[in-house]
Amino acid sequence: MLAEKSVLVGMSGGIDSTAVCHILLSQGYNVKGLTFITCDSGVGAAQSAKELAGRLGIEHYVADVREKFRELVIEPFLESYLAGVTPNPCVNCNPAVKFRLLEEWADKLGCKYIATGHYVKVERQGTESEGYRDYIVTGDDDRKDQSYFLWRLTQTQLSRLLLPLGGMDKGSVIEYLKENGFDALAGGGESMEVCFIPGDYRDFLIENVPDVEKRFSGGMFVDSNGRALGTHKGYPFYTVGQRKGLGLALGYPAYVLKINPTKNTVMIGREEQLLARYMLVEEPLWVGKVPGNLTVRVRYRSRPVSCSAPVAVGDGRWLVKLGSDVSAITPGQSAVFYDGNRVVGGAFIADQRGINQWIVNDEQQ
Repeated sequence: MLAEKSVLVGMSGGIDSTAVCHILLSQGYNVKGLTFITCDSGVGAAQSAKELAGRLGIEHYVADVREKFRELVIEPFLESYLAGVTPNPCVNCNPAVKFRLLEEWADKLGCKYIATGHYVKVERQGTESEGYRDYIVTGDDDRKDQSYFLWRLTQTQLSRLLLPLGGMDKGSVIEYLKENGFDALAGGGESMEVCFIPGDYRDFLIENVPDVEKRFSGGMFVDSNGRALGTHKGYPFYTVGQRKGLGLALGYPAYVLKINPTKNTVMIGREEQLLARYMLVEEPLWVGKVPGNLTVRVRYRSRPVSCSAPVAVGDGRWLVKLGSDVSAITPGQSAVFYDGNRVVGGAFIADQRGINQWIVNDEQQ
């Protein structure tokens, strides 16, 4: 039996999750905290979270999930780069690790709800007789909105989720902590972009795939006509849209346009060659019926642009027509679809090879 006003909070030991705990306590919830150790560096964070839980007067638990995290997040992350695509590990971690384990522990500890410090909201649509659907909605703080990362959460996860920071901005959260005696914590820094990588992903790749440089170095930079421009360090060390670190002097600003892992080539070109009006996606996931009025983001913090509903073109891929030019469509990243400020679906950006035939077919219709 799950207690009605009980909630399990994912605690990182940082600003946001501490504020969530304090807010929910002030609202009369029986709050418990859970900290995941996902990698070796997380041991210290777990200790900080335990100390904060003591100050808050709440029960605190630690789950060492390093083995599972490596299997479900780190290994696919490494494999993606070796396959020539650019992953977004948070998109995989959220449904498969973080929120799944929050659910499991909430059931074990008798908590009806789960909560996190994400700057988003949940909105429920429908009726009890027809059935409810829960949607992720963008947070009020545009600079911190994290809706892009959560498109793969299940309806079960969303139905239990409390998000106290969705209607706040970061400055207000910091002030809230100061007002409630957490001055030292309020002055802390932001979390790392990828929690298990302290620096550049390339160093992490070399550390975890020891022969990566030997296996892939010596491939060719080529232009859009296939003309060789020089040798590169290995295609896993490059991403679409990259400009810095190419080591080429072409007389103009050069960018990575495409990566071909089969040939170990990295295509280089001008910035305008990154622009596209179509893209191919795969593994689409929708909340309910696909609305007619769609916008899409192709990366975190990118500007939403209008788009068509995806159309199946075969080979497990779907064609999306964009309402304006978008730069650096990057395989492996997520395309997240919105109806206004509501997330209505998402997909992974697929390999774009062969897209021209589908563009011609679309434009001839």
